Amino acid sequence: MSRADDIARISEALSAADEVLKRFTPGEVASELKDGGDPLTAADTAVNEVLAKVLRGGDEGWLSEETTDAGGRLDRRRVWVVDPIDGTREFIDGIPEWCVSVGLVEDGVPVAGGVLSPPNGHLIIGSDETGVMCNGQPAGTTAAADIRGALVLASRSEVKRGEWERFFSTPIAVRNMGSVAYKLSLVGAGLADATWTLVPKNEWDVAGGAALVRAGGGQVFGVDGADVVFNRADPLMDGFIAVASGLRDQVMDLLEISPRP
Repeated sequence: MSRADDIARISEALSAADEVLKRFTPGEVASELKDGGDPLTAADTAVNEVLAKVLRGGDEGWLSEETTDAGGRLDRRRVWVVDPIDGTREFIDGIPEWCVSVGLVEDGVPVAGGVLSPPNGHLIIGSDETGVMCNGQPAGTTAAADIRGALVLASRSEVKRGEWERFFSTPIAVRNMGSVAYKLSLVGAGLADATWTLVPKNEWDVAGGAALVRAGGGQVFGVDGADVVFNRADPLMDGFIAVASGLRDQVMDLLEISPRP
């Protein structure tokens, strides 16, 4: 299967998800709490079903926030890693910072992805072979090479907990925003220079957006400076940093991450 075929499937899946979401009104959706305390809506479940229908192939693995993980994905070379609604709390509250995230991982590497943010009118799709398209137009990470004034997207909840306090006295420009995947996609499309979280996140929060950052010419690495790896037995990641390539060293200095030997 070609990468063009992968991109076509991602586009079809996100289009189908968009149709499903038209049945729901953000801010007016009932929710319940899952065992871990995260919210769940009927929209999450409905989008998960349509994504699985369009994306899943017989020889491919599947990892989704809304599907019980039976572990069968671990021996598959190609794995779809999806979050039907990343930013469910924002979706419930009617805050326009949520999205549908789709990532394709091959041999642990995010090679293709797509993020659909209906409230912002963004459809961002890309791969390691085709580059990034934002609403049908070619895009890519910024050419920023100076951290001074760089736009960095921060988690609103992390800022609220005080975890970004130390960055407010640095020369970066910080914008608070919900949805990990959406922030990553904006970096991949060149609408922001960087984003990071130094607290654990699940693979389904990160894979789609990470693929877009890489496709756009940027870099995604872990809090230890190593490349992120997906489709692990435990999908909980320690955190990640995503940057336009010209900012990598400066961001690592800012975060006090030592280069790997």
